[in-house]
Amino acid sequence: MALQVGIDAPAFTAKDSDGNTVSLSDFAGKTVVLYFYPKDDTPGCTKEAQSFRDNYTEYQGKDMVVLGVSMDDEASHKAFQEKYGLPFQLLADPDGTLTKAYDVEGGGYSKRVTYIINGEGKITHVDEKVQTATHAQDILGVMG
Repeated sequence: MALQVGIDAPAFTAKDSDGNTVSLSDFAGKTVVLYFYPKDDTPGCTKEAQSFRDNYTEYQGKDMVVLGVSMDDEASHKAFQEKYGLPFQLLADPDGTLTKAYDVEGGGYSKRVTYIINGEGKITHVDEKVQTATHAQDILGVMG
């Protein structure tokens, strides 16, 4: 069961594919789309990432941050990002800390769940029924 709308999003600090430290607090005042996915470079996860890539300028235009999270390590994320030209950060969660904090642990992988977190750090939307090919557009539709 995913976290509920209206609660404070769990604070986190993780490494991205370049080894940079990324914290939720870095994005205070911005809307964050935090999407969890099972595994780099698998068919559904690739479609989902490409969906965000192909709609990324719309997200930037709305001052929204896209962060992808899986339990893959930094090197796997780097290869995935480079292979598909992903312009947003992927956060490495190899020990599952972030995955567990957001209650999306699926037995050694992150379940496919997306959270929208507002500028005050509250969860405003949870999507547990992700359609990988259209996910980025679906989230933009929710945001209006």
